[in-house]
Amino acid sequence: MAKTYDYLFKLLLIGDSGVGKTCVLFRFSEDAFNSTFISTIGIDFKIRTIELDGKKIKLQIWDTAGQERFRTITTAYYRGAMGIMLVYDITNQKSFENIRNWIRNIEEHASQDVEKMVLGNKCDMNDRRQVSEDKGKQLAIEYGIKFMETSAKNSINVENAFFTLARDIKAKMDRKLESSSPSGKSGGQKLVKEEKPSDKRRWRCVIL
Repeated sequence: MAKTYDYLFKLLLIGDSGVGKTCVLFRFSEDAFNSTFISTIGIDFKIRTIELDGKKIKLQIWDTAGQERFRTITTAYYRGAMGIMLVYDITNQKSFENIRNWIRNIEEHASQDVEKMVLGNKCDMNDRRQVSEDKGKQLAIEYGIKFMETSAKNSINVENAFFTLARDIKAKMDRKLESSSPSGKSGGQKLVKEEKPSDKRRWRCVIL
């Protein structure tokens, strides 16, 4: 069967239990919201293909369980992840404080150059807010990563977050392809394009 995409990116959603990771993923993959999800048991995933710069990108998005008892299962999925979203609940101060612990998990288990983004979810519940948007921004700046507030319920910034992360991953891959070009010059664009198919085959072997 003919391949229907140009790139395959493996993404991971991590964060405390109950912050809305499954709802964020469901909103992005199905464009729907369900408030009756039970806690994810271990790990689950969805797939959605998007288009960026004229290229079809297949996103394989893994939704991890936040509970401590599943931690050994879910950390195995950090390896090979090309992008990781750290999700907290703006109405839950503890879930925000634990983002630092989740970042430590990334540093221990994921590849060094994995793209990261912090999401402050449930921003539609402003009347119950415990974490200001400024605090979220400051944390992201401290670690040098991007930040957005999202609402899976009201479909705020969910699409934007995934597209931004995918765009950053693609830009990093394109830079690697250019730097590995034999010419090492801007005039080597033709060589870069010729190398892409074999490079993508190699990359797929790594992440599946």
